[in-house]
Amino acid sequence: MSEIIDRIVPRSAIVEEARSWLRTPWHHMARVKGQGVDCAQFLCAVYEAAGSTPHIELGAYPRDWHLHQARPRFLEVLSRYAEPIHEALPGDIAMFRFGRHPAHGSIVIAWPRILHAYREERMVVESDVAASPRLAERLSGFWRLKSMAG
Repeated sequence: MSEIIDRIVPRSAIVEEARSWLRTPWHHMARVKGQGVDCAQFLCAVYEAAGSTPHIELGAYPRDWHLHQARPRFLEVLSRYAEPIHEALPGDIAMFRFGRHPAHGSIVIAWPRILHAYREERMVVESDVAASPRLAERLSGFWRLKSMAG
């Protein structure tokens, strides 16, 4: 099954594109490789550059929405392009709950390794979720782009 998916959208292209963003500084609502990006914009930029999604314009959003609002804004947007899955493959999305809702997205390299624009690290980094209790305890699930579903 994953061979069929790789022919449609090469997972390696997604991971390679995500890696090209390493060390890009974390910056709220930015989407410029090497200059600044947040986790939501990171996902949009990587999947667009890899040819997996069209350009996705997120519009303005408060940095702390997930702390104070009842609406799961990140998941509302994510669900237009992806669907929940049980096990992640390279190129899938791992979501983490910070505050009231899943509000931090990352790209799976090979679970539990991820690439993400992590505010705590102040840049795009590679992390091992299994070695990071702060991330591991906040894992809220995996998502796969609908264009990659097979």
